[in-house]
Amino acid sequence: MEGPSGDGSSASTALEKWKSDFTRKFQYYLDRSTPHPLGRWLGTIGVASIYLLRVYLIQGFYIITYGLGIYLLNLLIGFLSPIADPEIEGLDGASLPTKGSDEFKPFIRRLPEFKFWYSITKAICIAFAMTFFSVFDVPVFWPILLCYWIVLFFLTMKRQIMHMIKYKYIPFSLGKQKYTGKKAPANSTQSKY
Repeated sequence: MEGPSGDGSSASTALEKWKSDFTRKFQYYLDRSTPHPLGRWLGTIGVASIYLLRVYLIQGFYIITYGLGIYLLNLLIGFLSPIADPEIEGLDGASLPTKGSDEFKPFIRRLPEFKFWYSITKAICIAFAMTFFSVFDVPVFWPILLCYWIVLFFLTMKRQIMHMIKYKYIPFSLGKQKYTGKKAPANSTQSKY
């Protein structure tokens, strides 16, 4: 039984304060990393390299790597898909333009770049932590998993590319678009002297 000093409540209050401070500081650094996509992605590539090196050196945890690959493929599809998918939502006015005369609507991703990066990095860190527990090291024949993942990747990407072609959108923009003005029609009545 707790005494009048309330040691149990002070311990829980201290834990809540630490959790709140940690969450606030973590969010502060996450917000500061937002305008630096190159640095964020290089860090994620570094973490992924360390994870792959660990899996290679241990010669195990292939089922964890396969699950990670499936999750990353799912994130990639969300990153490449528009927020208003014409196939799912029907053509009720909120669709992508399919003709040149349609109104321009910018491509808005279903999964924004920052959330895409954050989810990938978090998934790799969780998979890395799982490699320290032998209960997750299920013995499997890894070449079959690798072949199955490659087939799944190509079939999924083929479907996504066909969707992009059908609805005429490109999920990447290379710089700011510039207005070049109307092109003058070619005069066929000019004489060639």
